Amino acid sequence: MGIGPDYAARRGALRSLLMENEVDGLLVTDLVNIRYLTGFSGADAVLLVHTWDMRDSEERTVIGTDGRYRTQVAAQVPDLRSEISWATARRIVELAGEWQLGRIGFESHIVTVDQHRGFVEQCTGLEFVATPGLVEQLRMVKDSYEIAQLRAACVAADDALAALLAGGALRPGRTERQIARDLEWAMFEHGAEAVAFQTIVATGANAAVPQHRPSQAVLTAGDFVEIGCGGVVGGYRSAMTRTVVLGTPTAWQREVYSLVQQSHRAGEKALRPGVPVADVDAAARTVIEEAGHGTLFVHGLGHGVGLRIPEAPGIAKTGTGTLLSGVAVTVEPGVYFPGRGGVRIEDTFVVRERGPDLLTGTSKDLTVVE
Repeated sequence: MGIGPDYAARRGALRSLLMENEVDGLLVTDLVNIRYLTGFSGADAVLLVHTWDMRDSEERTVIGTDGRYRTQVAAQVPDLRSEISWATARRIVELAGEWQLGRIGFESHIVTVDQHRGFVEQCTGLEFVATPGLVEQLRMVKDSYEIAQLRAACVAADDALAALLAGGALRPGRTERQIARDLEWAMFEHGAEAVAFQTIVATGANAAVPQHRPSQAVLTAGDFVEIGCGGVVGGYRSAMTRTVVLGTPTAWQREVYSLVQQSHRAGEKALRPGVPVADVDAAARTVIEEAGHGTLFVHGLGHGVGLRIPEAPGIAKTGTGTLLSGVAVTVEPGVYFPGRGGVRIEDTFVVRERGPDLLTGTSKDLTVVE
């Protein structure tokens, strides 16, 4: 799946951002960001990255965790100093104070008011500066290793859904929860290490609820069934949604499915570096609006995928910024008729100059389950 991550290079890129933002270091408390910068996957950690280390190797870049992860941090982060303490954040902030590191950025979108107050009270000699989203900015553009993990996660979901359909598990009389559990187990059997998000199985009127959670609702002949799933490989998450029909589709079902399919194609075509994310959303949304169903497309067109779902960038009417080459995103238009049902088609792509690279391979043609 490609050469492993260059964590030192990622931290180097972060230091450049810190200098641009006129801070001397960053206190990283988001566990996903810590994993991105170090490879550490434990459930308790704080990382201090300082710009001085651009001159002094990484002597003052330090990761802190508690005693449960002593062995794990040594194995996963052998290139950094580690501090083991039950008061992890307190110990790392204490070191920053001892080293007189100056202006320290903190992840203000993660740190609570009480945590921030504790930092300030503990080290009055440091200036804590709100610096939200710096690591997330780096995480948007994926390298070849990350794309290989994403591709494998997509294959796990593709293969699992194919196995579900081929095995006859999707049939009238079974419940949404039964289908969801079958699909999740199939993803494990096809290489996933975890489930990327709560699997969606929505039948009949439930298919009009975009984030429906599987219930005891029974699948019935004639229904739309919306299936949203994703696997995790190497920490990276895939996302895919397909909508099928149980039995012979009606004219209404074929019409709405075709509309969403056209919208999806328009969104895919708009995925190019330099295109504003709001314009990508508009390309797909216009197709549905011109058909008179604009009010039934009730969410953004897509979002970033990676170590977290969702992550930046958000592709929506209110989205800001432009797409970059190497960004992994979903395109997932949907039309939802309350009380009746709905259709969503979702794929994961990597934005490229030559055109988007499709990572999810399941057919987008209307699938009829007899």
